[in-house]
Amino acid sequence: MNSALLFGLGTMIAWGFWITLGDVASNSIDPVTAAAISYVAAAVVTAAYAVVSDASLAVTNKGLLFSVVAGVAAAVGVVSTFVGVSIGSTAVVATVGGMYFVTAAAIGVVALGEPISLTKVAGIGLAIVAIVLINQ
Repeated sequence: MNSALLFGLGTMIAWGFWITLGDVASNSIDPVTAAAISYVAAAVVTAAYAVVSDASLAVTNKGLLFSVVAGVAAAVGVVSTFVGVSIGSTAVVATVGGMYFVTAAAIGVVALGEPISLTKVAGIGLAIVAIVLINQ
């Protein structure tokens, strides 16, 4: 099996558990508190993994800046997700939130000069159709 595919499947399964367990947590305690606890746990596990793995701990200014900004974006996303599932359907929040790839594709095309293809446009269109169908 392709390594990227294997990691992609791991990502899919982990995020599926994350949003489902986040739903339960957000209906048990304040969703913002649940989001904060979730990301503290994630930070501890990620830092421990970085230390025990063969990851380079060297940091550049550019890498630091973009990592911090990515963390801020992740914080907005996790709080939005936990509040969203506490007031609405997990299926809807997960599906719409899972459309992050549309944002990433647009940023890639506009800011990074990545090519856009008919296949990518069709995929985004089908994803939008999925959101409409799930919200019915």
